[in-house]
This record gives sequence, C-alpha cells and structure tokens, in this order.
Amino acid sequence: MRNTTASNNPTQLKRGLKARHLTMISLGGTIGTGLFLASGGAIHSAGPGGALVAYAAIGIMVYFLMTGLAEMAAFMPVAGSFRVYASKFVDPAFGFALGWNYWYNWAITIAAELAAVVLIMKFWFPDSPSVLWSALCLAIMFLLNYMSVKGFGEAEYWFSLIKVVTVIVFLITGFMMILGIMGGEAIGFKNFTMDDAPFNGGFMTIMGIFMAAGFSFQGTELLGVAAGESEDPRKNIPKAIRQVFWRILLFYILAIFVIGLIIPYTTESLLSSDIAVSPFTLVFEKAGLAFAASVMNAVILSAILSAGNSGMYASTRMLWDLARDGKAPKFLGKLDKRGIPVNALIVTSLVGTLAFLTTFFGDGVVYVWLLNASGMSGFIAWVGIAISHYRFRKAYVAQGRDLKDLPYRAKWYPFGPLFALVVCMIVILGQNYSAFTGGKIDWEGAMVSYIGLPLFLILWIGYKLINKTKVVSPKEAKFDVE
Repeated sequence: MRNTTASNNPTQLKRGLKARHLTMISLGGTIGTGLFLASGGAIHSAGPGGALVAYAAIGIMVYFLMTGLAEMAAFMPVAGSFRVYASKFVDPAFGFALGWNYWYNWAITIAAELAAVVLIMKFWFPDSPSVLWSALCLAIMFLLNYMSVKGFGEAEYWFSLIKVVTVIVFLITGFMMILGIMGGEAIGFKNFTMDDAPFNGGFMTIMGIFMAAGFSFQGTELLGVAAGESEDPRKNIPKAIRQVFWRILLFYILAIFVIGLIIPYTTESLLSSDIAVSPFTLVFEKAGLAFAASVMNAVILSAILSAGNSGMYASTRMLWDLARDGKAPKFLGKLDKRGIPVNALIVTSLVGTLAFLTTFFGDGVVYVWLLNASGMSGFIAWVGIAISHYRFRKAYVAQGRDLKDLPYRAKWYPFGPLFALVVCMIVILGQNYSAFTGGKIDWEGAMVSYIGLPLFLILWIGYKLINKTKVVSPKEAKFDVE
C-alpha cells in the first residue's frame, strides 16, 4: 500500500514540490556547462554531424532511462528513489552500493561547483579573493536547502527558467542569422558541409564525444529523487517526464545544429573553456549583440548555482534515506520540525567543502582523483536505474498485477531498459579506452578514469558478503512504500 499521508507524518519528508517545480526541474535539469561550454569542443572534434549523432544517441538512451524511472517513481514515490527500487527488486547489497555511490557523486559535485564559481566571478572581479566566492556560493546553496523543500523548488524553478529562456533566445537568434535576418548575409549550410564536415575524425572520434555527451545529460535522474517530496507524484511525475523528449530535441540537438551551421567546426576557440569564447557567446557576438560574454557569464553562473543546489538536495535526501534504512549512521536519519534532514545536509555540505579544499593542496591532484571517481558514479547510477526498471516490471507482472493500474507506463519495454543498460556499459568501459590502445598501457591514466568502478564493486560485494544478501525473486519483491 502506497503512503499518501507522508506530509502529515513528522518522520517523513514534506510533499512541498508542485507540478511547476517538477516540470522546470525536468526542463532545466541537464542544461549547464555541458551545453554552454563543452558542446563547442564536441563540434570541433567530431564535426557538427558527429556531435549531433553522439548527442542524439545519448539523448535517446536518457529518454528510455527517465521513462523507466518515471514508471517506478509515479507508482512508488520515495526520496531514496532508485536506491530503494534496487534494494526491493534486485538485491539489497546492490541498493546499498547505489545509494552511497550516488551520495558521493553529488557531494563531490558540490565541490566542483565551488571551484567553478570562482572562475566565473574572476571574469568580473579578477583581483578578488577566491575563497570569498566559494564561501558565498556554499552559503547560498546551504540556505536554499535549509529553508524548506519549497525553497529548493523555487530556486530551481528560477535557475532553470533563466537557462531555458537563454537557449530559446539563442535558437531564435541563430535561425534568424542562418536565414540572413540578423548579422548580415544568410549563412545557410556552408559551414555544415565545409572540408570534412559534417563528420570529422571517423567513428572513434564520435565515440569519444559519445562519452562526453553522457556527462552533459547527468542530473535528469533528480526527478526520481524529487518524487518523494512531490505533492501529487502519480500525476506530476508523468507530466514532468513527458518534457524530457522535447528538452533533448530542443535544447541539445537544435542548439548543436545552430552552432554547427553558424561557426565553422575548425574554429580553434571552440576548444576553449573560457566563457568569453563559449559557442553561445560567439553566436551572440556574430549577431551583433553587445555584452554577450557578460550575459553568458551570468547565465553560466546561474547554471552552476543550479547544479550545486540540486547536488546538495539529491545527496542530502539519499544520505537521509540510507540512515533511515539502517545503512548509514542513525543521527543522519533525523528530520527537524519542518521535515528537513538537517544533519544529513550539514554532513553533506562539510564533505563537499573538504573535497573543495583539496584543490589548494598538491596542485589539486587529490581533487582530480575525487572528481574522476565522481564522474563514473553518474553512469553507475544510470545502470542501476535500467536494471531496477527491468526487474520492477518483471516483478509487477509475476505477481499478477495489471499494467493498466500503473500511473505511468514506460514505452518500448523491455527494449528501453536493455538499450539504456548496454549504452551505459559502453560509456563506462570506454571512459579511457586510449589508455589501453597504445604500445604501453597507461596505468595511471586508467586508474584515474576508472577509480569509481572498483569503489562501487567493493561496496556492493562487501555488503553482500557481510550481510549474506540474495537476489530478490520477482514473486517475492515488495511494492510497499514505507
């Protein structure tokens, strides 16, 4: 029996996220530096056609992944999300490892955003102390999460709205330039077909972009975590997830298409991570819009605050859920009178801050290792979602339940979760394939790239051996929400 009275229970999180919060989290969840900055490097390396193929393939995979998560989240809305689903439908040890893996992923992301905000603010205030901006960023993220779940939802709504409006204005401006309405003569398709375009560098180059594209889409699974605090998850989760396909099509595919048409892929500045030469900045400047760099800097600042805010929310909820389930220290499972897991929030903030401080020691070597371990964690979480959805549906049918009773049903099952699983495994195993393709194996490079995988396996196998857990039989799986 699903719990529909969680908001009145002092031991449960408050259901304070409205439909518009979830919709905007869904719309803006993946828009960030991956689109505003990294997309230029993808186009430069693989050509506009190669970048489109890579991002479209990952986009299709993410769509299947999110529809599967929506099916589970609408039926069983819990803050622990896929950690809980993995425990109930796969193996408690698998769920344990996924939970800690995901908490670590976002705790380290907080550190990454604290480092990134310094670079952004130095654009305007080059002589200011770095610690000032990182401390201010941390304080803002902490307070937004401390106030209430509605405070988090409102902040994400406005952060995401800024990003969405920016992309829409960019697309309109871009197509007006392509047609010659703005910025001089019509550009047409000449840059899309120049030299070796639209494809450049062959299949392996596209594979390299394939890996990078995956990072750009990380964060879409936040919707599953937010389901535990949604006012009406059976209605709002399906509504928000339907936005995923259009977001992928509009924001990534069309944006890369516009950049590829307007800026020659051979332009060296596309490789730069400098906001002043972001592909969005370059297009706006070509259109004759003044202060393009400053405007994009402000937009990217909002994207960074959004990522940090979301990271703190997701990791705090996952840590709280682990503690409540006896898989983390008990004091982390407490809520205050407003339904906020304050202890988990404080510990997560401290871990993120300590990770950030490693950037100041040993030329940041420790920080690079932490960040690389985190990078792998997002894809491992996606593997967990795909497996959990496959097993969820198996258990649902095995117990004689009617699929028509599901609030939302993912299409193309079982192809969807299996396709997502295969693509994620390719991305995970191919993180740094070049370390093994030379005459001599680059062991250091391989370790830095793949460190997250053995850490996950140690958690999974260690918990399984200590607690002697077994794979859950579909007929014995439990669909209750505690």
